[in-house]
Amino acid sequence: MDFQKLPVTPLIGADPKTFDEIVRGRVIDKGFKKKYHLTRAGSGVLSMYLPFERRKYRKLERKPLEMDPFFIIGHWRCGTTFVHNVFACDKHFGYNTTYQTVLPNQMLFGQPFFRKCLSMAMPTSRPTDNLELGVNLPQEEEFALTNMMPYTYYNFWYLPKHTMEYCERFLLFNTITEAERKIFKETFLKLVKIALWNTNGVQFLSKNPPHTGRIKTLLEMFPNAKFLYLKRNPYTVFESTRSFFTNTIQPLRLQDITNEEIEQNAVEIFKRLYYKYEEEKHMIPLGNLVEIKFEDFEADAFAMTEDIYSKLDLPGFNESKANIEAYLSKKKGYKKNNYTYDDRTLKIVNENWDMALKGWGY
Repeated sequence: MDFQKLPVTPLIGADPKTFDEIVRGRVIDKGFKKKYHLTRAGSGVLSMYLPFERRKYRKLERKPLEMDPFFIIGHWRCGTTFVHNVFACDKHFGYNTTYQTVLPNQMLFGQPFFRKCLSMAMPTSRPTDNLELGVNLPQEEEFALTNMMPYTYYNFWYLPKHTMEYCERFLLFNTITEAERKIFKETFLKLVKIALWNTNGVQFLSKNPPHTGRIKTLLEMFPNAKFLYLKRNPYTVFESTRSFFTNTIQPLRLQDITNEEIEQNAVEIFKRLYYKYEEEKHMIPLGNLVEIKFEDFEADAFAMTEDIYSKLDLPGFNESKANIEAYLSKKKGYKKNNYTYDDRTLKIVNENWDMALKGWGY
């Protein structure tokens, strides 16, 4: 299926209560009404299975986590997906799958049937950078969280006119209420437990750029969590982020937004996320944070991976060496997007992201 011509949005996987709360008081613009109603109808049909799902979760709910998660964080387009896939070669890790991302409320009941349906509807690669897609492959969890509760940043994909509101409230947690933050914690813990059960892991492997602005809350939940923070050439990040957001939002949005507005939001959000991380990273216990440049990881991914395991005292590297080498060997022929920096890009980044150019050493 052509990703750009999706008849519904991923909100089809949300339970009706969450769906209605996300869109309450929001305007669905002309031209998106059909997609909105089809998505809402699909959500209603899928909700018929929720009572079975909730009953099955009760056993998992009582089971404590064996280990705190390992979080791969950093701004979008900083290489988090590639790094996530490398660490997912280690079978002691469990992770959120692409299937769970879209249908997190159909994990414990009916998954084989729904997974097959989703597999037939999905493209085989990401339209923005040609990285492979598959229902069982690792995926970031923010889309899944959006389908489980109303309090996540990725509401902006559907309602982009409210992007900066969602940034302050659900990305940086600056204006979130304590009641909303409590629900976030409960829902995220539920997602982690189901993901570990689904992938037979003992430690949750998270790749989720929005978590970069939530260090304080994540540490309240998981005091001994490990963090890997990725940096990348800000000029590349700008070009790649603009392309990613502009292209990806088209089949998802239920409101009109111009490319200029998308770019302006991206420029501002980078700044706010950068400063939020810098403000909170000191809360991470000594020895639980590693910061790297993605260019260094690309240059020697195997050696860098081994070093990260050592510095964060992660188990499982020796047992996973062969799988990691096999994955990296398979990726040697991968052709990534090449970006050129025109004068306008240089001007925007120099004027707005100078702190990252200096702070990251570019």
